[in-house]
Amino acid sequence: MNTLIVTGGTVNEEFLRKYLLQNKYNSIIAVDRGLEVLDELNIKPNFIIGDFDSVDKEILKRYENINIPITYLKAEKDFTDTHEAIKLAIEIGSKEITIIGAIGTRIDHSLSNIHILKETLDKNIMTKIVNENNIIMLINKETTIEKNNKYKYISLIPLTTKTTGVSLKGFKYPLENATMDIGESIGISNEQIEDKATVIIKEGIAVLIFSKD
Repeated sequence: MNTLIVTGGTVNEEFLRKYLLQNKYNSIIAVDRGLEVLDELNIKPNFIIGDFDSVDKEILKRYENINIPITYLKAEKDFTDTHEAIKLAIEIGSKEITIIGAIGTRIDHSLSNIHILKETLDKNIMTKIVNENNIIMLINKETTIEKNNKYKYISLIPLTTKTTGVSLKGFKYPLENATMDIGESIGISNEQIEDKATVIIKEGIAVLIFSKD
């Protein structure tokens, strides 16, 4: 089960349209204002979820009249709409999850959306946040990276207080059994120089970011 979540942050509609032409998903979850984006592109989601504080009520009403499961969340809740969508993706048996719209003008939501990837990391579900310039994921073990010339820079940022046993092979700036402390910037803007590169982490969690510019 390969699931796409379109949530309510900043979404470049042309990017999303092209991305969906290049990538196929078994299930699409629309989160709050993400429903408007999908509707504009004439893409029907399989599930809709949110407190719907930022979605056009006429659009929501139209989808209420067709056979698509809608989960209504309270505005005051313990988890964000995006986090609830991730829980739903896990519940329906997703093995891979892609999230578009998780990064936007609300830096608190952007940071939270990176942190909540830990829920799927703990369940060994490969999850990534994607926009027109970046791919973001969490890793906590050895990870092989196939070279993608669209993304010039690869950054590794510690998420836990200490990320230990960090080795980078196939990169312009290698590391060998290093310790990365939270608050350091040593892992920013590396470059892959081999067709296959390897990131090794023995303990801890790091944010892995692929950037185009």
